[in-house]
Formats: sequence, structure tokens, C-alpha cells
Amino acid sequence: MKQYLMGIDIGTSACKVAVFDREGHVVSSASAGYPVYYPRPGWAEQNPREWWQAVCNGVKQALYAGKLSGGEIAGVGIDGQSWSAVLVDKRGRVLANTPIWMDTRAEGICRELNEQVGEEAIFALAGNSLQPAYTTAKILWYQRNQPREYREADKVLQSNSYIAYRLTGALTQDLSQGYGLHCFDIHKGQWDMDMCSRLGIRPELLPDLYPCHAVIGTVTGQAAEECGLSAGTPVAAGGLDAACGTLGAGVIHPGETQEQGGQAGGMSICMDSPKADPRLILGYHVVPDQWLLQGGTTGGGGVMRWLEQELGDYERLEGPRQGKSSLELFNRLAEAVEPGCDGVVFLPYMSGERSPIWDAKAKGVYYGLDFGKTKGHLIRAAMEGVAFALRHNLEAAREAGAAVGELRAMGGSANSLLWTQIKADITGRPIAVPASDTATTLGAAILAGVGTGLYKSFEEAVSQTVETKRRHQPNPANRDAYDRNYRIYRSLYRDLKGLMREEEP
Repeated sequence: MKQYLMGIDIGTSACKVAVFDREGHVVSSASAGYPVYYPRPGWAEQNPREWWQAVCNGVKQALYAGKLSGGEIAGVGIDGQSWSAVLVDKRGRVLANTPIWMDTRAEGICRELNEQVGEEAIFALAGNSLQPAYTTAKILWYQRNQPREYREADKVLQSNSYIAYRLTGALTQDLSQGYGLHCFDIHKGQWDMDMCSRLGIRPELLPDLYPCHAVIGTVTGQAAEECGLSAGTPVAAGGLDAACGTLGAGVIHPGETQEQGGQAGGMSICMDSPKADPRLILGYHVVPDQWLLQGGTTGGGGVMRWLEQELGDYERLEGPRQGKSSLELFNRLAEAVEPGCDGVVFLPYMSGERSPIWDAKAKGVYYGLDFGKTKGHLIRAAMEGVAFALRHNLEAAREAGAAVGELRAMGGSANSLLWTQIKADITGRPIAVPASDTATTLGAAILAGVGTGLYKSFEEAVSQTVETKRRHQPNPANRDAYDRNYRIYRSLYRDLKGLMREEEP
């Protein structure tokens, strides 16, 4: 019997592919990158065809690294970044680059629709406020600004469903990505045709909805030739990357919470009923009959990647001499600075900000600099600022009635013991760290495992595959310093938001 499962993750900067055995051990893995294009201020887009090329490269590399044939893969699961809007025609051709989750070009459309349709009516159905980052506004942006492509479009796909289409030929929409469209009834898990009409979205653009673990087809002969998998391999619908990461971190019961440390930051709280709050994000979990109340921030691990790119020349040169990565050397510099960063505070709003402030004009800010501050202060303040954004979202979730206990960390930044401890200290929550680098692809693979019957249930899958590697307890000695800086963090945005929202020349 085939025992290997493959998870494919369509991230913001790269596609990651991992092959797992039945116990959740990584047999092999690979990644392949692709660019984000920023053609205008507020725009951030990608070419879905480049996702597919990266998937083909990643799958071939992972199979080769594991000395596996495509025929040894029992099933494939796919997760992807949120809020894409991939227009495809009747032949499945991509008609335009897709705006991604960081894109805020449709801010004016959102203001217009919130007035015409009504913010309350939209929120009552969708459980999410209408913001420019969501898929809804991007579809209508196409309608107004690329009318030819909009007319030719047959379906609008998400990042994971586009890859599922390239693998199987099936045009689908999984439940966990439904929340990106405000004609999706968050209570019933169905498209609402009346809201489609009120928003001006052609209902025929919406694919059929599927549970995330449902097998929606098998790998076609053409896809097999392109990517190296065997024709006939089952493919699950897949889901949102944060939701798959939540599953891969072992969060499947109400009250369990995932802390996200990938390119973006945030958290996902598992609930057995939909508790919506306009400051937060509500969607279906990839686990049936569960919802996720989420906080999604633009500043996560991507902040450290930006800092390393701009300020890490020395560390990139010195790292190989010490047998360390540049990020490990960054960590060492930050560790030399006291908690509270000697008063330096960072707002991590590097591409506007999502929850809980929802401000496309928000800007990244360093406060408290003087000649005594060092590169280490900049790095540590960035770590603390991302943790403040997490705390802000957790406070909003608590006010919405969601219970939060231990956080389960995932994503690359969970590899930093310092950063994880900072998050524990600032939020006041204990943090458990499973296999942080592979939680998302593991979650996608688990969907395929449940869908194909390799696991009898999600409980069985998690019990066999998810193992906690370490734990962090909040250090009460650091609480006063962090509370003081958190008050400054909150005040900085309140005082600067008017200036941030001034129109750019």
C-alpha cells in the first residue's frame, strides 16, 4: 500500500513541497521561488503560471531527493496564500496576473460598496468586513479596469485551487478559502446568489464548493508529464495556508490556537461555531464543522527578511565563516539588547495593515532612535513589534468571546528561540512549537491522507503526525517593559494614522 503523502504550499515568496510518511516524518522536501511584482504603489501581484512552474520544479526535486517515483505518492494536498483572484477562461488560460493578499488597489471600490450595499448587511452574511485585500474587491477591480479579461473569464480561482486545476483539470473552490468572497455565507458554507447580485459579481464565476479533504480529481496525463507525479494520483481540494498550518500544528479542537510566523503574522483560534468580529477574520477551518477566528498581519517573518536583505550584508559574509546563517547572527545581535529595546518601538505595517486596524495606508515606523541605538535595536524592535501586533489581535479575539489558551507556533520565525520567547512574554501566553517549518505542508498532506482514507479521522492523523518539540513560558520579569512599549505601540498608530492616510503625491 502507498504510504507517502505530498503537501504543496503556494506561499508568497516560494512554493514548498514536502513528502511525508504516515507518521508525519519528512521524507524529502524542496522549494522553488517566484517573484512578487509591485507595478504601482499599493499593488502587489503574482503570475499564477509561475506558481505552476515552481510546483513542477519543486515536485521533481522532492521526488528526486527522496529517491521516490511518482507512483509511490498516495495523495496530494495543496494549500495556498489567501485572497487571490485568478481569472481563467474556458480553456483554463490565466487572463491576468492576480493581486495577492498584500494588494490594496481596490480601496475605493470597498468604500463604494460598503455605502451602497451596507457594511452591516455584508458583515452579517460573510462574517468579514469588506476590505481591499479580499478577493471580492479584486474581482470588481477587474470588472472596472480590465473589462475584456473580466468578460472572457469563466472562473475565479484561489491559489491552491489553481494548482489543483493544473493537476486535475477540475475547477473548484474549497470551503476554507470561501471567506475571501463576501457572497459566501459563513454560517451555511454556501454561495449566496442574492449577495452576488447586490455586489455585482457574476455567479457563474464562482466554482463549486468542496470540503478541504475531498478528493476532487486525479493527476492528468499532461500534468504527470510536466511535474513528475503519476497519472491517476488522487488530489484533495486543499485549503488556506494558515488553516492548513493550523491543522499541521495540531489545532483541531475549540480553543486551541495557532500562532503564525511565516511571511505574514497572526493567529488562528479554533471554534465550533462562527463568532464574527469586524476587526478580525472569520473562515472555515480545513477540519469539518470547525471555524477559525483569525488575525492576519502584514508584518511577520517578512519583516526580518526585509531587514536581512537591506542591512545584512556583513552577516551574509560572516555567516559561512562561523557556520551560521545570517538570520542566526541577526538573532545574536537582538539577544544582546534588553527586553523593551531601550525604548525603541516598531510598527510592522509594511504593506498597509490587516487586522485589527484594517488600514491600507498604514506605514511601518521606528520610534525612539538616537545615536546610542544599534543594528541590534532595529532587529529586536522588529521582533517585538510583530509580537505587539499578535497581542493586539489576541485582545480583539478575547473581546469577541473567543477563548485562547496555549499558542502553537508555526512558520520560519518559530525557529528563533528568542523571537518565540518574546512572543510568549508579550502575549502572556505559553507557546508550544511543533515541527515549525513543515506545519503548513503537513496540514495539506493530512487533508490528502484523510481524503484518501490513509487516516480514519483528523484526530488519528494529528495524533500520529504532530509532535511538540519545545515549549516557552512567559517570563513575568519582562512584563512591565513590554507593557510600557505596547502602550507606546498603540499610541503611535492612533497619533500617526491621520498623517499616514494623507494622499501620496
